[in-house]
Amino acid sequence: MEINDLTPAERRIWEAFPHDEGVDFRAHPDEDPGTGASWGPERTVRAEVLRALLLDGPDREGATPGLKVTGARVTGVLRLKYGDVDHPLRLRGCWFDERPDFYAARMRTLVLTDSVLPGLEASNLRLDVSLRLSCCRITGPLQLSGAQVANGVFLNDAVLGGPVPVDPEDPDAPVLLLNHATIGTDVRAKRLVAHGRVLLNATTVGGQVLLDDAVLDCPGGTALHAETLAVGTDLRAMRLRATGRVNLTGARIPGQLNLAHARLANPGGTALRASSCTVGEIWLRDCPRVEGSVNLRRTQCDLLFAAPEVWPDQVRLDGLTYRSLGPHLPAEERLPALERDAHGYTPFAYEQLAAAYRTAGDDAAVRTVQLAKLRRHRRTLPLFARAWGLLQDATVGYGFRPTRAAGWLAALLLTGSLAFALHHPRPLKAGEAPDFNPVFYTLDLLLPIIGFGQEAAYAPSGTQQWLSYLLIVTGWTLATTIAAGITRSLSRQ
Repeated sequence: MEINDLTPAERRIWEAFPHDEGVDFRAHPDEDPGTGASWGPERTVRAEVLRALLLDGPDREGATPGLKVTGARVTGVLRLKYGDVDHPLRLRGCWFDERPDFYAARMRTLVLTDSVLPGLEASNLRLDVSLRLSCCRITGPLQLSGAQVANGVFLNDAVLGGPVPVDPEDPDAPVLLLNHATIGTDVRAKRLVAHGRVLLNATTVGGQVLLDDAVLDCPGGTALHAETLAVGTDLRAMRLRATGRVNLTGARIPGQLNLAHARLANPGGTALRASSCTVGEIWLRDCPRVEGSVNLRRTQCDLLFAAPEVWPDQVRLDGLTYRSLGPHLPAEERLPALERDAHGYTPFAYEQLAAAYRTAGDDAAVRTVQLAKLRRHRRTLPLFARAWGLLQDATVGYGFRPTRAAGWLAALLLTGSLAFALHHPRPLKAGEAPDFNPVFYTLDLLLPIIGFGQEAAYAPSGTQQWLSYLLIVTGWTLATTIAAGITRSLSRQ
């Protein structure tokens, strides 16, 4: 391209390029690039001129070329598909008529901060430094699938999509596609606003993913789809507002999955799916109640921090493992969440909760959880087994309430002692029987193993005979349930 074919605005950029000097077309620093459609020819640049500079622009000995433009209107398609660009590309606060095409290009760095674009095709893009799209407004899809960025991706304060879906035929169409990408350091997207799906499936991030104060709006769809996402440290989304499903299935997060103060809403569907994940810590601190179900099946973490009021009416916790649970609360406040499991009775969830309390040294809570597990299991049994379970529960609390058995024994001992003291049973052999003692006679009937010589020496009759039968049966029942409870307790130790 000859310099004589350039407009005055394009000539300024052409002459500044060899020295990497900036060209600023703005009328004032606070100018809104959203008004770019009204900008005149004095700040309009053809995309083909920028392409010619980047691929075969002039250079000066001893200078490093670079494209640095602020506040320009770019007409036409900036097509660098498969291109090899050795110069930094920085177009800040610009307005693009058409979607740039950087498919499979290789660049040093790409900066489009504060710009307005109808979309961006940058799949399989390779960047030696970073991608900066902070404060951008991109109404069409942002295609970054398969991108390789040596440093970070910056999307702070960016707005993707709009009230009208990017694809009218598909309201669930993605606005950000970052699938199968490799990011060397961080993905920083604080205060990102996305009207549509955000995809990070199978993406590898060397540092952390930051979504603090982000708004992901995809009602009835998947707001964040990040299956098998792998990050080096944390996925932090404090104060996130997500309307639609958040899917993190199979993610690998060695640090924190921090959703503190986040609002997750997908009424009638799954609001949070983080199944089969490996996470260091899961934080749901000070979150309002999740609207929709939560699925944490088969996930492994060291710490799960979530207050009971966070859990919705339907949760899936089977196979969830954690070493510690916060905040530390009485077991009675944690148990209702286990009752809401969509798969019904899940014994592992009770065992895991008991293990967490055991780790914390709260033995009383451990017994409460194990008792609740057996009561929940009882509902799944046939009628006869359920009756036996009720008896064990009423007598000794399945062995986890041993003082209850002592109370029953004391009550029966008192009843029998009074009854036999008022009317002594007749001796079997007069003159040979030991002196009658109503207390030890009752103990002889109640305790099937210990003998005091009273039961064999006396024979009750009438009402007392039926009372003795009751004491014998009750004694055997108590002995059996106590033995079963002790065995169960010892086996869990």
